[in-house]
Amino acid sequence: MAEDKSKRGSTGLYAKEGQTNNGFVQNEDILETDLDPSSPAAGPQHNTVDILGPGEPDVKDVRPYAGMPKEVLFQFSGQARYRIPREVLFWLTVASVLVLIAATIAIIAISPKCLDWWQAGPMYQIYPRSFKDSNKDGNGDLKGIQDKLDYITTLNIKTVWITSFYKSSLKDFRHGVEDFREIDPIFGTMKDFENLVAAIHDRGLKLIIDFIPNHTSDKHAWFQWSRNQTGKYTDYYIWHDCNYENGITIPPNNWLSVYGNSSWHFDEVRKQCYFHQFTKEQPDLNFRNPDVQEEIKEIIQFWLSKGVDGFSFDALQFLLEAKHLRDEVQVNKTQIPDMVTHYSQLHHDFTTTQVGMHDIVRSFRQTMNQYSREPGRYRFMGTEAHGESITKTMVYYGLPFIQEADFPFNNYLSKLDKPSGNSVFEVITSWMENMPEGKWPNWMTGGPDNVRLTSRLGEKYVNIMNMLVFTLPGTPITYYGEEIGMRNILTANLNETYDVGTLFSKSPMQWDNSSNAGFSEGSHTWLPTSSDYHTVNVDVQKTQPRSALKLYQELSLLHANELLLSRGWFCYLRSDNHSIMYTRELDGINRVFLVVLNFGESSLLNLKEMISNIPTRVRIRLSTNSAYSGREVDTHAVTLASGEGLILEYNTRNLLHRQTAFKDRCFVSNRACYSRVLNILYSLC
Repeated sequence: MAEDKSKRGSTGLYAKEGQTNNGFVQNEDILETDLDPSSPAAGPQHNTVDILGPGEPDVKDVRPYAGMPKEVLFQFSGQARYRIPREVLFWLTVASVLVLIAATIAIIAISPKCLDWWQAGPMYQIYPRSFKDSNKDGNGDLKGIQDKLDYITTLNIKTVWITSFYKSSLKDFRHGVEDFREIDPIFGTMKDFENLVAAIHDRGLKLIIDFIPNHTSDKHAWFQWSRNQTGKYTDYYIWHDCNYENGITIPPNNWLSVYGNSSWHFDEVRKQCYFHQFTKEQPDLNFRNPDVQEEIKEIIQFWLSKGVDGFSFDALQFLLEAKHLRDEVQVNKTQIPDMVTHYSQLHHDFTTTQVGMHDIVRSFRQTMNQYSREPGRYRFMGTEAHGESITKTMVYYGLPFIQEADFPFNNYLSKLDKPSGNSVFEVITSWMENMPEGKWPNWMTGGPDNVRLTSRLGEKYVNIMNMLVFTLPGTPITYYGEEIGMRNILTANLNETYDVGTLFSKSPMQWDNSSNAGFSEGSHTWLPTSSDYHTVNVDVQKTQPRSALKLYQELSLLHANELLLSRGWFCYLRSDNHSIMYTRELDGINRVFLVVLNFGESSLLNLKEMISNIPTRVRIRLSTNSAYSGREVDTHAVTLASGEGLILEYNTRNLLHRQTAFKDRCFVSNRACYSRVLNILYSLC
């Protein structure tokens, strides 16, 4: 009986205690009464709500209270006033999640592909022997490049491109490599390279390097083993029987070296001729040998594992030669065969771009893709195919479903020697019209093997050419020193064997007006500095508001910040012998950049006649003459001096690429539209 009372007492709800339990009231209608002690009601009985009865408890007059058992809680939770809000909140949460998922999928589906790092900003090409000397020996080196990385960042550069620094005798500048896994002592050590890579990445930059897989130096270990017919290395190079009498070689065929004369050279050790597309110190590798291809693959992997972000592959058109060794056809068939000694005198149908060559290039791409799987670590692949036709050059982009190069380097502007609107227009349209759909263009104004821009076109065209490459669609590429208008040196005294014709564009970088132009603190430099370094140098131009360097920095900053330039349509309006005009525009942005570049004599342009909806007055966003930037001009009469360029800005909703008349005169690589409401790009335009 006592146990029964205990159970009931433990589960009973006391009226008085219920009224004061954490502020919750059991039943406001139950009033506490003063009971007579002698009354039976004053005994040990309590006013309780029994929840242990066999039937369902009656909670009609009971409110929720803290600490109530789950049986009571379930009774309350089933009531409509609690159940319905709970279900509404649940389904609202489900609907919100579904909407967010759908919105995310939709945004991903309609978003254009993001620009990769090699598309987002300019590349800066450095010839390492001429950039900065850190140890006073007169030669630029890797530590010198690292010392000047802060300067490179002021140019808004995204990618540093360093030409060949492999261990080499430096024959033909950089092509005769003795060991693809070693740094030439002139440039430093492998530790210096690793430090440079880390410093480049610390600044948010990327690094690409040169690689010429076609040939090695004749001092390379592979060649030494091959000439001695050692194991698998016997066929690492292209050997063939030939006649050699009285110091005269009778080659197997009429194939010629790029530098002239026969491309076959007799080897005294092996008593056979080996093939060389370039100098005799640079024997061609035999890429029909799978072991050679595997060696090259391992070299690519070696440098990628060192942190390199990409390669520029050079001389790829020479990777394979025809097996049959038939003579190549003479350009002038009436010419005496023994007199044919210059490379240009033959059609090189059997020694360039052979069937299977692009398969090898694709294998390079596949190797690099293995290192591109980490987010943000895509490995870039560029190809140099100098001398190829525009049609053959475009093949390096690959096929719609077979990837090769991200782009072949476009050096056609580097070859212009006479400035004119028509010649520039032809270079631009030739590339854009032949480029496969969806691919990315690029533009170079110079390089190690080209005459510098100032010496080729003239000082007044430096700014206009920099404005050109920064306002065209694609990646601008700058050869060191072009941002300050460096020119070729006039003389070059050098004891080493070089192609002297390309020496003059490799003079030391001009940093300031101190001794050796700030390039070296040594007593001499490997090449003389240009005579104008006292006025044409980085330090001087940093303080001049109208200098080439200042304009270059403004152009690179505009390119980085304007979607019109990085993602917009390119529509050309006109070109003649004097000028070229084009617009950059993007759906969703009601602004247009009109670029006007004058390569001829001073001229007066009526823009109203060319663009009917252009406002009467437009703003000069940027000018090669910085005094004009920010001003307005009358579009009925725009005066341009020789070598002057303008980036004009105006508002319009009538974009040219939507007009039928400009349908075949507008190009875009990755089409995108801009939403001002959501501040995003989308592809369903």
